[in-house]
This record gives sequence, structure tokens and C-alpha cells, in this order.
Amino acid sequence: MRYWAYFAAKLAAAAAPLYGLLALLATLFPGKPTNAPDSWPLETGTQALLCNLALLGWFLLASGALYLIIWDQRRRCRVCLRRLRMPVLTGSWSRMLQFGRPRIEYICPYGHGTLKEEELQISGLETAEWASSQDLWEDLCSASAAHKDYGHRP
Repeated sequence: MRYWAYFAAKLAAAAAPLYGLLALLATLFPGKPTNAPDSWPLETGTQALLCNLALLGWFLLASGALYLIIWDQRRRCRVCLRRLRMPVLTGSWSRMLQFGRPRIEYICPYGHGTLKEEELQISGLETAEWASSQDLWEDLCSASAAHKDYGHRP
């Protein structure tokens, strides 16, 4: 629940200045009053072009902000909301039957889980897999300790 509340808070924090900028654009380019004559100044080509370019710039800014918010949210831990770290490349294109397709795995620094996403999106946007884990660091440390014991010869 915290994950989605944080997402909503980021959307609200971005929407406030974007709405303020849109209100400023509305004051710069007022609409045609009801009792105005047929030759309203905004009907000239230059004014209409400037208004359209300003609205296009606002739309691109809003779209970019939404993209960055979603991009940041996808790479956060679902439990503690910290950024996921330590990307590990798994799989191989040349040995795909043995190791599978190449993937990138990110882990939470506090061991809450891992996020696995495809390295290359071939068939459209594929959703990343979040795997929750209770004892991720214990598993990693025990595997590392077992590997060190077999690596040394007396």
C-alpha cells in the first residue's frame, strides 16, 4: 500500500507546478469573450501559433514528468521504497538453452526482494517480475561461504 501511496504523492507533487504553469499560459492567451467583434486579436496566425506552441511545450513537459515518475517507481523496492541496487546480468544469448534469455536482476539493499526484467524487449513491453524474499542476504552469504570452503586446498 505504501508503494502506491508514494506513487500517488509523486504524481500530486508533479501535477501542482504543471497545473500552475497551465494557469499561467491561460492568462497569457485569454479566450475570446462572448461580446467580442469578429476580428479578435487571437485569431491572427501568429498569436494562434504561439498559443499552440506553448500548449505543445506544456504537454511535452507533462509527458516527460509522467515518464520519469513511472521510470523511477518501477525501480524501487515494494516494501521499503528504496532504490534497487546491484544490477546483475544473468543468461546469455549464445547459451540461451542452458542459461535462458539475458535478464537484469536488481536487489533491495535491505534484502526485501529482487526485480527481474528482460535485457531486451523483443515482443513489446514485458512486465518485470518482483520476487519477495525474507532471508535474501542469508542465502547469498551462505552460498558465498560454501564456495570459499571448496576453493581452498590444504
